[in-house]
This record gives sequence, C-alpha cells and structure tokens, in this order.
Amino acid sequence: MGGYMNRILRVNLSTREYSVEPIAEALIKNFIGGRGLGAKMLYDDLSAGVDPLSPENEIIFVAGPLAGTAAQSFGRWSIFFKSPLTGGYFQSTGGGFFASEMKFAGYDAIVVTGKADKPVYLWINEEKVEFRDASYLWGFTNEETHVLIREELNDPFVRIASIGPAGENLVRFAGVFSDRHAAGRGGGGAVMGSKNLKAIAIRGRKTVPIAMPEAFQEAIKFEIATYRAHPAFESFSRTGTQIAEFTNLLGMFPTRNFREGVLPNWEAIQGSEFDKLRVRKTGCHNCVIHCVNISKAYHGPFKGAWSEGPEYETIWAFTGPIVVSEPGLTIAADRLCDELGLDTISTGQAIGFAYELFEKGLITTQDTGGLELRYGDFKPVLQLIRQIAYKEQLGALLSEGVREAARRIGRGAEHYAIHVKGLELPAYDPRGAKAHGLNLLTANIGADHNYGYSGQEIFGAPIPKEVDRFEVQGKGELAKFNQDMVAFLETGIMCTFPASMMMVNEEVYSKLIYAATGVEEFKDPAYMWIVGERIYNLERMFNVREGFGKKDDVMPQRIVTEPMPDGPSKGQVFEQDELLRQYYAARGWDLETGIPTLEKLRELGLAQR
Repeated sequence: MGGYMNRILRVNLSTREYSVEPIAEALIKNFIGGRGLGAKMLYDDLSAGVDPLSPENEIIFVAGPLAGTAAQSFGRWSIFFKSPLTGGYFQSTGGGFFASEMKFAGYDAIVVTGKADKPVYLWINEEKVEFRDASYLWGFTNEETHVLIREELNDPFVRIASIGPAGENLVRFAGVFSDRHAAGRGGGGAVMGSKNLKAIAIRGRKTVPIAMPEAFQEAIKFEIATYRAHPAFESFSRTGTQIAEFTNLLGMFPTRNFREGVLPNWEAIQGSEFDKLRVRKTGCHNCVIHCVNISKAYHGPFKGAWSEGPEYETIWAFTGPIVVSEPGLTIAADRLCDELGLDTISTGQAIGFAYELFEKGLITTQDTGGLELRYGDFKPVLQLIRQIAYKEQLGALLSEGVREAARRIGRGAEHYAIHVKGLELPAYDPRGAKAHGLNLLTANIGADHNYGYSGQEIFGAPIPKEVDRFEVQGKGELAKFNQDMVAFLETGIMCTFPASMMMVNEEVYSKLIYAATGVEEFKDPAYMWIVGERIYNLERMFNVREGFGKKDDVMPQRIVTEPMPDGPSKGQVFEQDELLRQYYAARGWDLETGIPTLEKLRELGLAQR
C-alpha cells in the first residue's frame, strides 16, 4: 500500500526501551489512518479508570497517510490521550511540518507510555531513537526549547513538538507546540509533563510511497481546482480564520462569559483590522491556502508584540470574555500562551470566568493577588496568564479548568463555569446556531467547534442543504453529518478549516486517498461515511467505558435557560432536550442513555464477537 510507512514506534519512558511494529491491514481498511488509527490504538491500549496523569496513560502522535505528500492541507498531526481536563477520550490537532517529518522519518505513529526518572526528550533520527537528557531544558519556553535542541543536534531542519512551563506544571489545559503551531486543547501538554517528556525531536529523509502516482497527481489537480473555485478561497487565504465580524453580525460572539452575543466596538477586531497588522504570510506543509498570518502590534500599549496568528478563537479568547476590543492584547496574549504552553481557548475562558466571579463577589483581591478584575480592563490579563502557567495565586485554581475551579470555590460558582464535559466552550454561543451548538454538546472530547463545524449555519454553506440557523428540526441529522464528515477527513489527517467551509467533500478525499494508497475500498466515497461513523462511535464507546453518557451531554444552564438579551440572536435559547433527542435518534443510540445500541455497533463492525 502507498501512503503508509507501515511503522508504529512504541516508546516506554520508564524502561527507556522502544520497539517498531507494522500496522495490521485490517486496521487500515477499517479505520484508514490518522484519527481512526489513533482512536483505535488508544481504545485498545488503555484500560478503564487509568489516571490521565499516571505512567499508564499514553500520548500517541499520529500522522495521516496523506501527510508528507503533495496532497493539499494534510500537514496535520494529532495527539491522542485520556484527558486530565475532562477525564475522557481526547484528540488534539496541530499544523505546520511535524506530521510530514514523522513520515519522512518512517513513522505513521509514535506511542509514548511510562514515566522517565528525570526530564528527557526523544531524538528520533529515522531508525535511531535516543533518550536525551532534558534537565537543562526544564523551565524553558517552547521557543527556547526549540532553539536549544536544534543547536544541540546541529540541525536547523529538525522538527520538534514540545511543552512549556504550563505542561511541566501539569496545568490541565496545557498544550503541545511545534514551531508555534499548537495541539492545544485537552491537556496533552500536562500528559507529557507527567511523563517528564519535554519534547520529541524528529528528522527524516525518506519518501512517502504513492500507489498510483499519475492518478494521485490528477487527484491533487482536482483538489486545487475545487479549492480555487470555492467563493471563500480568496478571503480565507488572505485572513485565515479571523472572522470576528461574522459571529458578531450573527449575534453569537460570546461576551461577558456567555451572557451576551455582541462585543461593543467589535469592528476594531474584524479581519480587515488585523490585515493592517500583518507582517507576512506563512502556512503548513503543502497547502495552497497559505492562511497563517504573522501579526505585529504597531501602536498602543502592546506596541512591538507579535505572534503567529492570532486565529479567530484566540482573538475571541482575549476580547469577548473580558469585553475588550484591543488587537494588541490578543497578539501579546497569543504569543505568551504559545511560549508558556497554554491552550488559548481554555485560558481566555478561565480568565473570563474569573472576571464574572469577581463581579459577583465570589472572589476578591485577596484571591487574585491584588488584581482588580473589571470588565473592559485588560491590564490583569498577561499577569493572569503567567499565574496560570506557573500555578501561582489565583492561577493555581484556574489551572484546573473552570469545572474543577468552580467545584472548589462552591457558593454557586458552578453556574458561571461554561463548559461541556469539562472542556471550556469556544467562541460560538450555541443559542445562535443550533446544529453548531449541538456539536459542542455531543462532541466526544467536549465542547470543540472543529469536531463538527456547522458551516451551513455560520457561512451559509448549502451542503447538504441550506438551513435556518435558528430552526430546531433536522439539526440532529445535520450535526451527525458534520461530525462524520470531519471524522473521515481526519483519517488523512486533513485540516478542518477548509472542511468547515465545505471546500472539500467525500469525492475529493476519496480520489486522493485511493490514488495514494491503492486500497480498493477507499475508491467509494460512500465508504468514507461508514468509516467516519465507525470512528465516531468507537470514541463514544471509549467514554462510555469511562462512565460517560447522556448525563454528560449537558450545556451550561445559562445557555439553556437564559434567552440571548440583545443582538441578531436576541431571544434565543438552546433547546437541549429536543436537539439531543433528534441527535441520538439520528445516531441510532439509546434515547435514554445516549449509548450506542448493540445493533448500531454490529452494523459498524464494532460489536465484540
């Protein structure tokens, strides 16, 4: 088969041993690779009840079968682990060049378990695997770590995935970073920190095999033509995901800890304003969209600050939750989170949560170290980010995530903790787009927008049909459609940004994956949908094994009971019960428990025999 290097590297940090094994042909045919491969390995390897921060937990790095090839938008790597933030299954995905380098080194996946007796980093140079001392790197930022490792290895082309101080300190939403690209959500950085694993450095010179080279080149031409013909291509290429104007005009830009849906003076953070701050453009391996921006603040209190991005979620995270429309703050906060190793979404939402608690009198300056947390005042933000990364003062509490922080505070703080399954909500108020919200409610990893992005409601994409974003009927089927589509595209692993805008579909993907691998089953676009649904149900069963079910598919009460007070989504609530009923019915899951039925598992080939 083409596309695969047919090698999985397994590393035990406790014993400092490693082994290489092939990928079973049945695993490839049933799950294709990428997300399917990672989910299946994690499901098979872990027993129920494993402590996420114990040596028994795994962190699995996976590159898809199309990584390292000329196929567009497949330069993504995913990490799979049991989350210290949610206690359930987790997948987090980053971009850049790390995935391609994994393939060039000859690996489809790297599985890490155990715990080193002192800080180490892995140096993987094709067949050569070394456990190198990282004691001197402990405490350094991500950028410093990358510079020092490349100097030590005397190779500027080494690709590195590392953690910052937040991961070392076991912040439950610490991420893993590679050249300023983050697999940020869910606490993968804390899992690495718990293993005393500072980084993985990798270098390779191999070529990814292609089963049918001529057909593959034709498929790539078809993919690029599909991209360029899409009406969103030019704007997406120019601004990336800087779309604050879209969600404000829809009245679903979460403001004041999800109390409101429009940010005052939102025009100051729209895409055209960030255009003025662009230094240059960059992108991930082999992607003509080239959507990444390097931004710099030229004026104001954050003059001189720069970052790669910021993307939409980060723009929101340091504006909406605290009611500030200062682009310079977002740029500075983005850079600081990247260096310290924090997920910007959970960090920004945790800070917004603290602002509301301060307003309500549930915390005071005694808790914050003297900081006054007042809406509209951005001065405490950078200090709070450092407090979280180093678990100091209020940051020690916020570093646990809003669910656990609220539990410890008590006195009704739980009402202000905006999360699903322990994962803080991203930059979309569910009241303004019902299928989009339904995805946040039911995504296997918690409230993640990319798991089943409703481009139909946000951008008006007419696939499979045009919809009314406020309409409730039919949204169960639509959420399932979006989630299954993302699941099969991430077997590649394809970037979900062009997928969310419906720039690709199963026909495009089937052409690429079939030509690359030569696997006959992949030739049929309908097969992609079966694989997507199979992966989604397997992930659900991981969580069921951990005790998750309908009781965990719960929106914050604010979203369900408090109508949006103003703006274009005024009066809307999230109709949780009806939407969830539709969704379970569309999935073929038990309506009372939210658990996949035996009939559904048999249909998908997942029932134990």
